[in-house]
Amino acid sequence: MQYLLMIYGDESMWEKMTPEQQQQGGAAYMAYTEALKAAGVLAGSNRLRPSATATTVRPGANGKTQVLDGPFADTKEQLGGYYLIDVPDLDAALGWAAKCPAASHGIVEVRAIWGM
Repeated sequence: MQYLLMIYGDESMWEKMTPEQQQQGGAAYMAYTEALKAAGVLAGSNRLRPSATATTVRPGANGKTQVLDGPFADTKEQLGGYYLIDVPDLDAALGWAAKCPAASHGIVEVRAIWGM
C-alpha cells in the first residue's frame, strides 16, 4: 500500500542554520533517502520550493476561480517536501516516518494513498 509522508517544518529555520548545519541536515535526508531505496520502498520524493512561491486556486464569488499568491493557510509550519513509499501497512509507514529527519524538528504527516 502506498503512503505519502508529508514533511512540515518552519522553512525560515534553514536560513538561520550555519553552512555546516545545512550540510549535516542535507546529509541526514540523503541517508534517509538511501535507506528507503535500499529497503525497496521508495516510490518517489521531492523537496518543495519555499511557500512564498506557492499559488493557491480556490472557488470565488459567482463561480469564478480565485488565484492567490502564496499558500492558502498561514501557519508556523510549511509543507517542505514529501516521500511516497510503498509498504505493507500503516505500521510500516509509521516506522519509516519516525526515522525521517523531520520527525526530530518538525512534523511528518502520514496519509494513505487512495488509488483512483
